[in-house]
Amino acid sequence: MAKQIIPKKHPMPHQDPQVRAKNFSEVALGYSEEVAMAEAGRCLSCKKPFCRQGCPVGVDIPQFIALVKEGKFDEAAKVIKRTNALPAVCGRVCPQEHQCEKFCIVGKKNEPVAIGRLERFVGDYVMHKDEPVEQAEPTGYKVAIVGSGPAGLACAADLARLGHDVTMFEALHTPGGVLMYGIPQFRLPKEIVQKEIANLKKMGVKIETNAIIGQIASLDELLKEEGFDAAFLGTGAGTPYFMNLPGENYNGVYSANEFLTRSNLMRAYCFPECDTPIKVGKKVAVLGGGNVAMDAARTALRLGAEDVYIVYRRSRDELPARLEEVEHAEEEGIQFMFLTNPTKYLGNEEGWLTGLECIKMELGEPDASGRRKPVPIPGSEFVLPLDVVIVAIGQGPNPLLTKTTPDLETNKRGNIVADETGKTSKEGVYAGGDVVTGAATVIKAMGAGRVAAENIHQYLMAKGPKKL
Repeated sequence: MAKQIIPKKHPMPHQDPQVRAKNFSEVALGYSEEVAMAEAGRCLSCKKPFCRQGCPVGVDIPQFIALVKEGKFDEAAKVIKRTNALPAVCGRVCPQEHQCEKFCIVGKKNEPVAIGRLERFVGDYVMHKDEPVEQAEPTGYKVAIVGSGPAGLACAADLARLGHDVTMFEALHTPGGVLMYGIPQFRLPKEIVQKEIANLKKMGVKIETNAIIGQIASLDELLKEEGFDAAFLGTGAGTPYFMNLPGENYNGVYSANEFLTRSNLMRAYCFPECDTPIKVGKKVAVLGGGNVAMDAARTALRLGAEDVYIVYRRSRDELPARLEEVEHAEEEGIQFMFLTNPTKYLGNEEGWLTGLECIKMELGEPDASGRRKPVPIPGSEFVLPLDVVIVAIGQGPNPLLTKTTPDLETNKRGNIVADETGKTSKEGVYAGGDVVTGAATVIKAMGAGRVAAENIHQYLMAKGPKKL
């Protein structure tokens, strides 16, 4: 007799939208043990588990779900952590609907198994347990990781497991990269990121903060003078793009990078108790339609803005943000202005922003991205009165490291060129994540970090045993 499948995922409990729009506490509250076991019971335990194909770090999804179904949560965590050092993080921010859950057989006729929610549950379950850490036999090889975001963290975890002496260099005062400065507290609590990083430290990974490689030391100095045998570059994409519109220098025009860093990492949301000020005003527009735009808009609302608009040049169907994030934004009162494109910033004599001139758009033929190209409608210009505009149209790599490493090949966008193993043009140097591909997802960056770690290990082992 065929198994009866509950057609929909067990719902995730959330804070009430009217309440959460005024605080920075986490929106999604997580499954209970009973609900997690019931959701795991929806899994068909397929003989050919296609869900694994959709996971960039190769988590053994069927095995960990089977253990959750039996209530063996500690064992489930061990299965996940074989390949994913950050389960509580990935369970919260991975776009599972486009990855593992996209391939779930249950999802062919019903809603797929809530793999991401189960991963989050398991990660949270073991978060505060003092688990013993297995120490590998030291190889004697030293590896430098530049950047402590998702790619660097995943690379460091795998190299430490293999017995290498790993040091991470982080330019900011806190490790975590985009997990700390880019994703708001209400979507990814910072204490969870730091707890997962603390587990890496227990594995022996050393972290140096306020350490800008390319300024305090060059990559060549790390390799030739500091005794590192190899390096991984996971410096991400932290340089914001702008639209270069007239009036972009008015006070009140932020990049999403600056706005979110001030709020997330420098805690501007609790000014004046914290030292970092942030201007929000009553009317805010966010330019862009990705997850960063949703994060910036929802942050502005929580900081006290009365009207927050998402200005996006295509329609709702083309929004690149996760559907869940769009729905959360709508529930909280974010107003979407689709098929609208900004053309000019307006300001007063004192240099402060007062508004944004926009033009209405219509969709034409698909462009190179496969999405229908927006086309301006002549004569449809209008002015949107505003106090603040936040530009969230993408980021590129910071050029500091590459400018000080002339034999490191980059492409025309400034991204480091690396092959499928993460190998760059420079001997012993590997790279992965956003600095290679451009801005992508946390889990894809982690996958690139893991691939590079395996190949760094092979590169070092090919040198033979190192004298200790």
